[in-house]
Amino acid sequence: MAQQGTAAPGGREVAARIGRVGIWQGGLGRVSAAVAREFATDVERLGYGALWFGEAQATKEAFAHAGLLLAATERLTIATGIANIWVRDATAMNGGAHTLAEAYEGRFLLGLGASHAPQVDTRGHTYAKPLAAMRAYLAAMDESGYEGPIPEAPARVLAALGPKMLELAAERAAGAHPYFVTPEHTARAREVLGATPLLAPEQAVLLETDPAKARALIRAEHLGLYLTLPNYTNSLRRLGFEDDDFAGGGSDRLVDALVAWGDADAIRRRVQEHHDAGADHVALQPIAAERGLGIDQLRELAPALLAG
Repeated sequence: MAQQGTAAPGGREVAARIGRVGIWQGGLGRVSAAVAREFATDVERLGYGALWFGEAQATKEAFAHAGLLLAATERLTIATGIANIWVRDATAMNGGAHTLAEAYEGRFLLGLGASHAPQVDTRGHTYAKPLAAMRAYLAAMDESGYEGPIPEAPARVLAALGPKMLELAAERAAGAHPYFVTPEHTARAREVLGATPLLAPEQAVLLETDPAKARALIRAEHLGLYLTLPNYTNSLRRLGFEDDDFAGGGSDRLVDALVAWGDADAIRRRVQEHHDAGADHVALQPIAAERGLGIDQLRELAPALLAG
């Protein structure tokens, strides 16, 4: 018979735990465990509130990866951004989340997402009706039960871009974790979510003040794959971008909207734009040459972003 614990924390409580600024670094899935542990401890030492990581087709498995990062840190929240719902069934997802939440005293945050057709179809699944798939998956998670200790049920957030998925995030999760978005999207997302759910957008950043160098690096290291994925281009079209903006690695207008580049103060202003638009937490993704992790940028940004 399933044991009973306290309910999962809601959006306001999660927001208080993770603070106003965190880090998103998908590259941790490609580096050694030793490098990933060192990065996580550096992020914690600098004072950022959470470390988000992705789960790509051929990188580290999300729960094993989260356990590695949790074991390396003491206070930092570790968040999946996101764990792919097609990779494991709902019972496995529920069990994994409960295991980490209990073992690490609520420091694990489960971000769930429907991913993208190229990363789902190649696994032998059929990517179709992601909203319906997510709704059914969440119901199956809630019905699956868990027999281990449950001091507190794990919080979950959804990767949500469009209004219907945002509504589901408000209804069946603690909130939303939008990726590849602008402050304008943040404002629209807050309108859909309402006041209480967590809103934690990702924001790519680059400490580079030369416009030509910054835009070239962003196109080379960040935008390419994402501009081939309909989930993202459809979201950007809702914000007024057009086909011409997606050509050639992204127009200057698109580059500047999606990535905050410049000096530390320019990046601080972009983060503040998200907060002013309704974000509770902004997850910074540093862009670096040759798939670097960008820890030097995070050290330089910490005083400007974490003061007070």
